[in-house]
Amino acid sequence: MTTPTRTAPLAIDGGPPIRQSVWPTYDNGDAYVFEEDIAAVVDVLQSRRYFRYDTRRHEDTETGALEAALCTHFGSAHALACASGTTALALGLLALDLPPGSEVACPAFTFAATPSAIMLAGHRPVLVECDDNLHLDVADLRRRMAGGARAIVVVHMRGFASDMPAICAVAEEFGVPIVEDAVPALGVRLHGRPLGTWGRFGAFSTQSDKALNTGEGGFLVTDDTEAYARTLVYCGAYESRMARHFVDPPSLDDLALPLFSWRMDEIRAALARTQLGRLPDRLAAHRHNYERVAAALKDRDDIVVRQPVAPGAYLGEALLLRLPDAPVSTVSWFARALRAEGICVRALGDPDDVNVRAFWNWRFLFPDAAEARAAYPVTAAFVDSTVDIPLSANLTDADCDQLVEALCKVADALPGRRR
Repeated sequence: MTTPTRTAPLAIDGGPPIRQSVWPTYDNGDAYVFEEDIAAVVDVLQSRRYFRYDTRRHEDTETGALEAALCTHFGSAHALACASGTTALALGLLALDLPPGSEVACPAFTFAATPSAIMLAGHRPVLVECDDNLHLDVADLRRRMAGGARAIVVVHMRGFASDMPAICAVAEEFGVPIVEDAVPALGVRLHGRPLGTWGRFGAFSTQSDKALNTGEGGFLVTDDTEAYARTLVYCGAYESRMARHFVDPPSLDDLALPLFSWRMDEIRAALARTQLGRLPDRLAAHRHNYERVAAALKDRDDIVVRQPVAPGAYLGEALLLRLPDAPVSTVSWFARALRAEGICVRALGDPDDVNVRAFWNWRFLFPDAAEARAAYPVTAAFVDSTVDIPLSANLTDADCDQLVEALCKVADALPGRRR
């Protein structure tokens, strides 16, 4: 596919838009769901058994079967289905048994749920700067760890793997555990190893825009048996139900830990389990769409496509582009012009479109946005210059070509516009 050059008036200026139909996203009903998924849910509804801890054996429940399938998929010893990716992350942190109020390092470029999960577990987030591809900056991580952080939460943000070998080296240097926030990166591998299996715990989401879509939900994976037992109790395996998950249960006083009831129900487990069988197809669709668009933009120097830390180490469900050296006003205009052309896109730093992926908007952590930006100036600058475009697995080649045409049309109009 060749990169088109457009001379037609922009839609934002009254010209005809490139695209007439709605850009497919989860919040307007786009879903990678098949009849077999619906049938699985109906079967559970007809069974009248929606709770994972009833009279059945653990392995005979939908949730237990999902967890077994996840263990096989990841090559992990244990998996636990829960209420959300945020609770999966919090469970992993709680199970580490860190001193209350410990500092936990996480990247400054992440979704608001990451620091929220750290706070939910009773700890304090310490943000780490990102590099020009919005990956966690390992050198800055080392500086933050020297300040006394007791754990690292790595985020594979927007489906792109972080540099896990380098991050693991830092964790080993300081003797701290890693919890992977792989919520947006289910199915991605780095150097042949699944994301979520590099740290003590890997946390995932099955929320509506994720590779497994159950509306809400999540799960964690781990090889740490004792820590896993603690997550079971925190999650809601009360009155010795924790033992159902083991052939030889570890010794644990389940009344010594609080009960948060973050369980996944049988309906969502059934939906996730049947979708897991088609995960390779969905991953291939994302990769095909992403590579088609990225290849068409590779020769442009006014649009910089985010680069992975290793070949193929990304999901492809989101296209992140930077406009180098452009002020946030220009980047915001760029996003508005693309939306007028029929493309769903957000400028991450747009002051008129509050985005919770921009850390200075987290008033629960930073009451003063200007002070927050000043504390993490590198990440603030890169976020300001970035636009984010969702790429559905259901996109056709024609959809992808329209996206490229719109991007080039608007980018060609950038010189002299809104600077």
